[in-house]
Amino acid sequence: MKYILVTGVAGFIGSNVAVRLIKEGYRVVGVDNLSTGKISEVPPEVVFIESDASADSLQQKLDSFQFDSILHIAGQSSAEVSYSDPIYDLKSNVESTLFLLNYAVSKNIKNFVYASSATVYGKQDNPISLLEAAVPDPISFYAVGKLASERYLKLFTNEYGISTVVLRLFNVYGPGQNLDNLDQGMASIFLAQGIRDKKILVKGSPDRFRDFVYIDDVVNVFIKALQITEPVSHIYNVSTGIKTSVSEVIENIKKNLPFDVKVEFKGSTRGDLIGQSGSFDKLKKDFQMSDMVSFGIGIKRMVEWALNSERRK
Repeated sequence: MKYILVTGVAGFIGSNVAVRLIKEGYRVVGVDNLSTGKISEVPPEVVFIESDASADSLQQKLDSFQFDSILHIAGQSSAEVSYSDPIYDLKSNVESTLFLLNYAVSKNIKNFVYASSATVYGKQDNPISLLEAAVPDPISFYAVGKLASERYLKLFTNEYGISTVVLRLFNVYGPGQNLDNLDQGMASIFLAQGIRDKKILVKGSPDRFRDFVYIDDVVNVFIKALQITEPVSHIYNVSTGIKTSVSEVIENIKKNLPFDVKVEFKGSTRGDLIGQSGSFDKLKKDFQMSDMVSFGIGIKRMVEWALNSERRK
């Protein structure tokens, strides 16, 4: 019996990927340290291992399985948090990647998919529809770690013939996102504040913009990335190519809530960017993907889910 290893399986993206893998007929082993993920989000069909993705003890727990692929989604995912604890950020993101790559070599696992981040691009002269070939210029500890992991993947492809796929995720959002984690996820942070406090606190300018990618589209990309088996290193933007401003995010949230919400702009976030969006062309061409879910539709679904979730509490 062959399995897919999914790290970060209790998180927003990892749990949704696991659900889809199971529907597609894969057997899934999931790893998560539950620092931000929730065990309740792990599908019951998953063989679950509670562990850091870089723990020495993890290898022994994995050795009883034969894996076709590794989907490495786990990791500290906030640029702001990376400033308060850069050592943890390094261990969570870079060390875990290197550990799993070494494991892949030792077990002859030929397909490795990595959840990177659009933050690796950092400051760009033209941050609109960024191409994967753009030279990265990270401006946060988190982004430096993600870029370092990308470099390790390319080295392992060159040295050991592993097929590696880097997915540079832009702003992922949608139903199921953790509304309790106010350090990560612009849409989920604003939505949680709006529902619970009737007030949204915005750190930074309303003119900032992001490229929002709906969770179902992100899951589709991960599934398609599993089909890449040639010993080549690939990088893909997981993006829509559409820029959405902070003001537009807030207005879309407000218009879908059944009550009034106040908005306050105050301060800023270290390592934040004015904005960026990623080219969708390479993803569309290589994965034969059609246009992504629009932000207006996606945020409406997310608000409906969030309201129902809060009512059930």
